This record gives sequence, structure tokens and C-alpha cells, in this order.
Amino acid sequence: MYTKKIFTVRQLVKWTRYETLVFLCIIIAFVSAYYFLDLVWVKIPWTPLALIGTAVAFVIGFQNNSAYGRIWEARKIWGGIVNTSRTLGMFLQDMITNEYAESPVSEEQLKSEIKIITYRHIAWMTALRHAMRLPKPWETTSAHKTNQEFGIRPPEMNSNLSDDLKPYISQADLDAIMGKNNKPTALLYQQSHHLKKLKEHGILWEFSFLELEAILQELFTLQGQSERIKNFPYPRQFATMNHFFMWVFVLLLPLALVPQFAEIGLELKATYPIIGNLFVWLSVPFYIIVAWVFHTMERIGRTGENPFEGTANDVPISTISRGIEIDLRQNLGENSEDIPLQFPEKFNTQF
Repeated sequence: MYTKKIFTVRQLVKWTRYETLVFLCIIIAFVSAYYFLDLVWVKIPWTPLALIGTAVAFVIGFQNNSAYGRIWEARKIWGGIVNTSRTLGMFLQDMITNEYAESPVSEEQLKSEIKIITYRHIAWMTALRHAMRLPKPWETTSAHKTNQEFGIRPPEMNSNLSDDLKPYISQADLDAIMGKNNKPTALLYQQSHHLKKLKEHGILWEFSFLELEAILQELFTLQGQSERIKNFPYPRQFATMNHFFMWVFVLLLPLALVPQFAEIGLELKATYPIIGNLFVWLSVPFYIIVAWVFHTMERIGRTGENPFEGTANDVPISTISRGIEIDLRQNLGENSEDIPLQFPEKFNTQF
């Protein structure tokens, strides 16, 4: 239902071009020193470098698996919010009735109560997605120049919570909510208090009240799970050491790669003097390819560590929330022109 950004080869090369330029400078500097200054003694055997490369590949693979696990868990949590929200909308329309009311109210009053609770739930999703977009010190992916140049910014970065909540709750409720630290939690408390009042007036049967309270309990659980991923980063000792190990490998690689190409060139000199003399320069593209693969895989892992940061690879919580809102308001019977449109895509990215 929700698509994600698909990097083309061209976009991927553009995304990593600054690091590729660094790799080019490293290898050209080393080959030039080796070729022009005759530094044939500056080399290391392949065996220790192969061991380092294997270790780096393992830790990068572990990082990528862990990052994907965080993304997938976040997606399952928000999938749960989708299902629970639809269930809530169905329960509200079928359980808030005059069936057990001692003093029945008008049909318009019943619809008004259903709308208030439904809108407050939309406000809860709005507050939750804003909370998930708040920047954390360890969320640095979006600050990278190559991420910023795409102009990818989630809707929460272009609005404030107070303005986004105004269409859904009363001014009194808004003032009360904005004074709380955890605004989504405060909204769920308001929902529970409202349901209790409806039960006391007989508009909501006691069994129905318990069912709706169970829905709120599930929303609390899903909110807590989402907050856990947001507030607990991928362990910094793993992330930092992975990055450090990758650069150790990338910087040591020329010490083994360039001498190997130089030896092949010496073997070719007898038959192909020109090719043999210049063969060492072929190490430049091979080094760039190997270094680029290791660095790009490590960077992809770092990009996926924080699934709510607001980058192209994150869980599209804004799109999910707006999709639920559209479903709920359509089922309330509202006109299409009164329902907000889905957030637009940019570069095939949903936010």
C-alpha cells in the first residue's frame, strides 16, 4: 500500500559522490607516490587485509540486519495503528447508541459524539507523528549534504503541532494538550474520560465501554512501542566502531592492492612495455569500486537506523496517518471536498 523511494544507479552515485571523490584522491595519491617516488617497500601482504575485510563485512552485515529489523518493527507498529484505528471507527459507530440510554438523545447528538471521538483519534495520530519527527542528537542522516539536496522533508517539518491539531479538537482541549509533555498520551486520557461520561449517561453500554477502553489500551501499547524505537538509538558503540573499521579497511586497502597491480605490470613489461609500465594505474578504478561498495553498504546501514527521522528510507508515518484519517472521515459520511488530500509524493517518496 505504501511505496518507498527506489534509488536508481544514477541517484545512488550522486548520493555517494563526495565519498567517491575522497576515495579517488586517496588512491591517486598513493599510486603517484608508488609510481613516481618508487616506494615499492610500502606494502602489506593480502592475508591480514583479507582478514580485516572479512571482519568489516561481517560487522556491516550485522549493522544492516539490525537497521532493517528496526525499520520492519516500526512498520509493523504503524500497521497495528492502521488496524486498531479502523476497528475504533467501526466500534464508535455501532456502540454509541440509545439502545441502553435511560434518557435517549437525538440522532444528531449521537453523530456529534462519534465525530468528536473520531476527530480526537485523528488528533492523537497527528500528535504521535509529530513526536516521532522530533530530532534526536543521534539522528544525523538527514543533515548530510547529499540527503538535503533532494529537498526531502516530511510534512511535520513544515508545520507546527498546534496548527495541525486545531481542526480536530476544541480550543479548551488544545490548550490542555499543549501544556503536557507527552501530548499523544494526554489525548488518549481525554478519550477515556469522554467515553466514561458517555457510559454514565447511558449512551454507551458498559460492555461496549470496556471494549473501547481495550482499544485505547492497545493504542497506548502501540504508542509506547513506537516511542521505544524513537528514543532508544541503535547502540552507538556498534555504529561508531563499524564506521571506524570500515575506514581502517579503506585506508589500508591501497597498501595491498597497488603493489599487486605493480607486480602484474612487471610481468607484462617484457611483452608489452607500455602496458606493463602503466598497469599499476588500473588499481585506481578497482580500488574505487571496492571502497565504494564497503562504504555504501555501511552508509545504508546508518541511514536505516532511525526509521522516524524523516529521510527517504523511513517508515512513511505521515502518509499512513493521513490515509487512516481519510478512511475514518469517509466512513463518517463527510463530503470528499471537506477531507484533506493525501500528502504528495516527492522523488517517488512517501513521508
